[in-house]
Amino acid sequence: MGNFLFIPIAFVALIILFKFFFIVKQQTAVAVERFGKFHSIRSSGLQMKIPLVDRIAGRLSLKIQQLDVIVETKTLDDVFVKLKVSVQYVVIREKVYEAFYQLEYPHDQITSYVFDVVRAEVPKMKLDDVFVKKDDIAIAVKSELQDAMLDYGFDIIKTLVTDIDPDAQVKAAMNRINASEREKIAAQFEGDAQRILIVEKAKAEAESKRLQGQGIADQRREIARGLEESVEVLNKVGINSQEASALIVVTQHYDTLQAIGEETDTNLILLPNSPQAGSDMLNNMVASFTASNQIGEAMKRKQNQKDSENS
Repeated sequence: MGNFLFIPIAFVALIILFKFFFIVKQQTAVAVERFGKFHSIRSSGLQMKIPLVDRIAGRLSLKIQQLDVIVETKTLDDVFVKLKVSVQYVVIREKVYEAFYQLEYPHDQITSYVFDVVRAEVPKMKLDDVFVKKDDIAIAVKSELQDAMLDYGFDIIKTLVTDIDPDAQVKAAMNRINASEREKIAAQFEGDAQRILIVEKAKAEAESKRLQGQGIADQRREIARGLEESVEVLNKVGINSQEASALIVVTQHYDTLQAIGEETDTNLILLPNSPQAGSDMLNNMVASFTASNQIGEAMKRKQNQKDSENS
């Protein structure tokens, strides 16, 4: 009978013995209460407590944790935008008591401060400035949280503004503005390219005209030289200058008719083709030159007369 009683008693004693000990994991803190009152904070390793007297009130992780908070607010230019703020925090080892007993829901407390700071800072900025100064917003959030949460046993490691999401219509408008700016720049580049082409083309045409005029002048100079040589040759064989000029005009006249006749695609041109035509053209030219010289001399005499009267 005694052996049968020993077994239950030994089993209960073993259970009570196990209740004396508990294990705390690495990077974890355990709050132990005695009769409902705080007794001690236990760190990692094998720990002991008195069964039925001491109890584990709770465990706190000492690792760095992250809380993501999404805040919707309005900018200075009346654009609604959603910001995602990531808060990285850790429980201070020396202040585990404050972190466990002073705050019931630390996540809600941190979230409230994030909302308060973001909704105080973003309405001061335009939408473009929110993107540019997101680091300033993160610094403001960390500064506010650090001052508030330090007394509760939490250390704010870093705050980050990880996402800025304007309204869909605003994003579409921003994309259109960006596309328009790029099209404007592209049009400016195309206009500059066309202007350069026009300038270069004008320079090329000017150079071409200059060379063409120089070529025509050289051509006429050579023609005049050839005519002079022809007249000299004809004078040597007893043909005077007037007859030589008539002969040259007639020859060039028929050369012209021959050149026109050789071109199959040439438009219809009516020219006199009698031998007398060349002589008539020469006489007309000589008469025109003579009349022009007479008119010039008359104008010169008249001008000289006016000058003498004025003096």
